[in-house]
Amino acid sequence: MKLYTVPLAPNPMRVTLYLAEREALGCEFDIERITVNTLKGRHREPEHLARNSWGTLPVLELKSGQFITESLTIIDYLEDAVAGPCLRPDHIEDKAKARNIERVIEMRIALDMAQYVHCQKSPLGLPADLPRAQELAQRIQLGFDYVEALLSDGRQFVEGPDPGVSDCTLAAFLQFMRFTETDLIGEREALRQWDQAYREREAVKSLFMI
Repeated sequence: MKLYTVPLAPNPMRVTLYLAEREALGCEFDIERITVNTLKGRHREPEHLARNSWGTLPVLELKSGQFITESLTIIDYLEDAVAGPCLRPDHIEDKAKARNIERVIEMRIALDMAQYVHCQKSPLGLPADLPRAQELAQRIQLGFDYVEALLSDGRQFVEGPDPGVSDCTLAAFLQFMRFTETDLIGEREALRQWDQAYREREAVKSLFMI
């Protein structure tokens, strides 16, 4: 398999963190990782558009020659395809709860955070839109409140005692936020402690650029 990716971008980072977490559990991935330089527009060139007509990253090329183009679908595929300990729980109810947490983070934080960064300080050089950035920053607060409430019971990770896909998603998008040199976490002590502790873990600390 081949994984087409790019540093810093949050969706590729989510998959990168996922791979690191499972590798730390002893899993082995036969995946060649290929960087697509978005700053030079390589994601808009015919070669990449043939993999993903949207031009986005990451993209997982399967041994069959087929492509998976959405980060969470890539994670779901690898959960099923690669033997060894997984990040999603085994029990059906626990799995549903974990997926629900990840989905809330995706819908209430990640989607708005991606827009916020490009409106505040776009790594792709898009024009700033500070009023829109302010609006998005305000909307993200409810998502952060949700995560703060989860973490306030003393759990180590967002979904419970073990790292999960939710941690990968949240950490990836908080790194993207830090690119803007702004901090939207505020006075949420549990979230701030989780953010620092997660980034300092041996399994993933070398992956964070910011």
